[in-house]
Amino acid sequence: MNAEILCVGTELLLGDVVNTNAAYIAKGLAECGIGCYYQTVVGDNPQRLKRSLASALERAEIVIMTGGLGPTYDDLTKETVADYFGLEMELHQPSYDHLLEMFKRFCRPMSDSNRKQAYMPKGATVFHNDRGTANGLMVRGNGKTAILMPGPPREMNAMFDGSVKPYLRGLSGSVLVSCNVHLYGIGESSVEDELKEFMASRTNPTVAPYAKEGEVMLRVTASSGTTEEAKAMIAPLIEEIREILGQYIYGVDVDNLQTALVLKLREKRIKIAVAESCTGGLVGKRITEVPGASSVFDCGVCTYSNEMKTRLLNVKAETLERYGAVSKETAIEMAQGVRKFAGADIGLSVTGIAGPDGGTPEKPVGLVYAGVSHAGGEEALELRLSRGYGGEREHIRWLASSNALRLELRTAEKV
Repeated sequence: MNAEILCVGTELLLGDVVNTNAAYIAKGLAECGIGCYYQTVVGDNPQRLKRSLASALERAEIVIMTGGLGPTYDDLTKETVADYFGLEMELHQPSYDHLLEMFKRFCRPMSDSNRKQAYMPKGATVFHNDRGTANGLMVRGNGKTAILMPGPPREMNAMFDGSVKPYLRGLSGSVLVSCNVHLYGIGESSVEDELKEFMASRTNPTVAPYAKEGEVMLRVTASSGTTEEAKAMIAPLIEEIREILGQYIYGVDVDNLQTALVLKLREKRIKIAVAESCTGGLVGKRITEVPGASSVFDCGVCTYSNEMKTRLLNVKAETLERYGAVSKETAIEMAQGVRKFAGADIGLSVTGIAGPDGGTPEKPVGLVYAGVSHAGGEEALELRLSRGYGGEREHIRWLASSNALRLELRTAEKV
């Protein structure tokens, strides 16, 4: 069995709204063991919508639609689906009562146009929407199924999880379970070189690489009758991957580098402090995005000028004069200074040239140093981030912050 995703809304075609619904539904379909081979976006036009619906149902047994359930004249998804299945529209009293209750809660009178949202194709299964005015629905006929949900992600996500996924799970005799292995410091092509035969020989579970910004993710996916069986099939493959690429793995099923770092720091009860120059607070921002970071992150200091590096972090004037602000020596003294200033277990620093100006032949744009200081000593990492990356300022800053987080994570693992 397979499904197709059809998202309705001219605002999606124009790029005014990012289509997060398709990604959310696609992940849910995979969890339910239902294939998805096509995704389509169509504007608020009844003729094009009808053609898109017909094409989708030619290719798939199920089409899952979002959007076009509102009260305005161009919200025609229900009407188009009813026409396709040859069904009349009729007032659905529970949906009408739901509208009255919602508008009472809003302390606003309900307009005549909103009444349109209470009409459903005759015989449809209706999904209650406790987060908005537009109920969802499901229509079946001739071996085909259309599932309609509202467009706002806050409403759609809740309806999909609460009403649609339980139905989809009942259709499939299997589940798909994936585990994501996150790697940093190795490119996608190098990962494939290391794992080419390993990946090619696996059919269930499968292993597939995905390039992300500055890192690589390996998705290990198994199909089985239960989630527990699938996880048991995946575990040995992850251990094999660790044996081959363990030095690059920073986590399994973690959201990102900063999450892996905060989890490790909390596990070891270590506190850190950060001193930043070229990244301008980006490292601290990423760390504090993680819930619970307050228990491990003492402070972040942005010392952009040499004067502030000296005044706040006690970077020696002779170090700056002899080696420059962008140097291994300065990075180490910044890390030492912020660690002592905060009384933290580990001090982390970043200093570099993000560009587009300021580079020299000796110190080009993209030269970055990340330093760490802890009771066991100091370490500095030299990075040449402009090579192969185009030298864009924000990209260099992002990669600098990622490398700093990875250095900090490795340090925390050893301390």
